[in-house]
Amino acid sequence: MILQGPILCFVGPPGVGKTSVGRSIARTLGREFHRIALGGICDQSDIRGHRRTYVGSMPGRIVNGLKTVGVNNPVFLLDEVDKLGKSLQGDPAAALLEVLDPEQNHSFTDHYLNVAFDLSQVLFIATANTTATIPPALLDRMEVLQVPGYTQEEKLEIAHRHLIPNQLEQHGLTPQQLHIPQDTTQDVISRYTREAGVRSLERKIGAICRAVAVKVAEGNRVPETSSSGQEPQQEDKAAPPEMPIVIDHVALKDILGPPLFDMEVSERLTLPGVALGLAWTPLGGEIMFVEASRMEGEGQLTLTGQLGDVMKESAHLAISWLRANAKTYQLTNLVGGPDPMEGTDIHLHFPAGAVTKDGPSAGVTIVTCLASLFSGRLVRSDVAMTGEITLRGLVLPVGGIKDKVLAAHRAGVKRVILPKRNEKDLEELPANVRADLDFVMTGNLDEALNASFDGGFPGKSSVRSHPQLSSKL
Repeated sequence: MILQGPILCFVGPPGVGKTSVGRSIARTLGREFHRIALGGICDQSDIRGHRRTYVGSMPGRIVNGLKTVGVNNPVFLLDEVDKLGKSLQGDPAAALLEVLDPEQNHSFTDHYLNVAFDLSQVLFIATANTTATIPPALLDRMEVLQVPGYTQEEKLEIAHRHLIPNQLEQHGLTPQQLHIPQDTTQDVISRYTREAGVRSLERKIGAICRAVAVKVAEGNRVPETSSSGQEPQQEDKAAPPEMPIVIDHVALKDILGPPLFDMEVSERLTLPGVALGLAWTPLGGEIMFVEASRMEGEGQLTLTGQLGDVMKESAHLAISWLRANAKTYQLTNLVGGPDPMEGTDIHLHFPAGAVTKDGPSAGVTIVTCLASLFSGRLVRSDVAMTGEITLRGLVLPVGGIKDKVLAAHRAGVKRVILPKRNEKDLEELPANVRADLDFVMTGNLDEALNASFDGGFPGKSSVRSHPQLSSKL
């Protein structure tokens, strides 16, 4: 019987449990589990094997994995399938096409065996951080399941149900010796880690357990005796610590040091020309500041922050739309003229300049940032936004909504501006996140600007037509 089930591919940021889910599937099905790390493989012989005429020839990783587990129906986890390489020795991604195709893998031929082998009973599960680097033909063989990052509440439950008990066991401690309150765990999550998964959180909890283990070992240390059998006198003998050792905020700072991350959203939005956007990365959603300044010049636009071509186009679109609507929105330049760019140079900067940024979803943020700069008004400090723009002022849908909204929730944002056509994506969000945030669904830039400023933004609230078409209507 040929297994015609789908080839699952879990796509998500690191540390969200993709590999653990694959291992749990194998345990639930009662099958053997074998993990194949594909990161860095650049030789197709690693998949198909070497011919026996070569010195040091061996089977490929698929057949070798079957030999390891000893059965023909295991669960194979193809880890990091997005990090396959390519070299003069062939393309391993192309060799995987036959392995992951249910219509062909019943007669898979390994070069070492040189006979057809039936892989139809094997359940293949792949993991990846992003689908951008997976070849389209290979991606077509798999059914992609997005695994987003965790919310603050989910991380708190994971820490107290799994991470803390596991770390206590690994460090030889008991709950009677160490107690980490939920407030302390929340502080670790928000101020010492900034990630979509829980890998860094587990490391921080491990650091706390090691510090406590030292204190417990020092308190239980047996004093050394001299050759005469008498205990040497110790002037400063430390008293054993009281059990359990409770980790409060003071002890947390002593162990982990000063906080690594601060809630800087309100501090950064104190001047006109600053807006808060939302970006998607392979590591999860992130907040992204956009800053703009102007000075006397010749109407030039300077872009910094290691931007891609698509994001540069979004900046030019934002400038063109604001210039076309400057009179309607009462925007002026430094000398008070009707054209915001006349005699004015604009510098648009995206901080974290060492990180490459690209994509169309920053369009709404750039427009809001420049509108704040030209009008001299402050953007609301609790607003984050995302969305692609057009030259007509429409706001188009973008991807990664769940990861972006979770990043806004982690940063303490209260209002999120999203494209109206992304409203269906809100159903994927946890109920507590939807309750904590105020979502404003916008179809055009006029609605986005009104939601970004206190008291709205003076503009086309009464006139909705395009300025170039209003004379013809």
